Amino acid sequence: MKIEVLDNPDRELLDYLDKKIADFNWRHWEVEERLPLAIQIKNDDGDVIAGAGARTFGNWLLLNTLWVSDELRGQNIGSQILEKIEQAGKQRGCIKCLLDTLNFQAMPFYEKHGYQVQWVQEDYPKTGCKYFMVKDL
Repeated sequence: MKIEVLDNPDRELLDYLDKKIADFNWRHWEVEERLPLAIQIKNDDGDVIAGAGARTFGNWLLLNTLWVSDELRGQNIGSQILEKIEQAGKQRGCIKCLLDTLNFQAMPFYEKHGYQVQWVQEDYPKTGCKYFMVKDL
C-alpha cells in the first residue's frame, strides 16, 4: 500500500472518489431520490440571462446557484426566480431550503426573503466568510 499526494490529480480520480462517497451515502440515507431542479430566463437570442440551480431530497430544497445577469439586476428578477424555485420545491414536498452565500454576494437579499444565518464559515477562503442560511418554506 502506498499513500500518494497528488498536486494535480486527474478529474477521473476526483469523480471516482466523489462517486464512492455518494454510493456509500445513498446506502445509508433515509431518502432514495435527489432530484435536480432549475429555472432559466433566456433573451431573444436564446442566451441564458438569469436562473437558478437546485436539488430536492427529503424535506429539503438545496439552492446551489441563483444568478442574474448585470443588465437585469435591480429589476426584481432575482426575487421572482427565488419565489419560483421555492414554489417548485414545495410542490416536491420540501419544507425547508438551505443555501450558502459569500460575504460579497447576496446575504442581505436572502435575509429580505426570510432566510436566517445558521452558521458562518469564517476566514473563507482567507479573509472573507461564507454564510449558510435556512428558510422554512
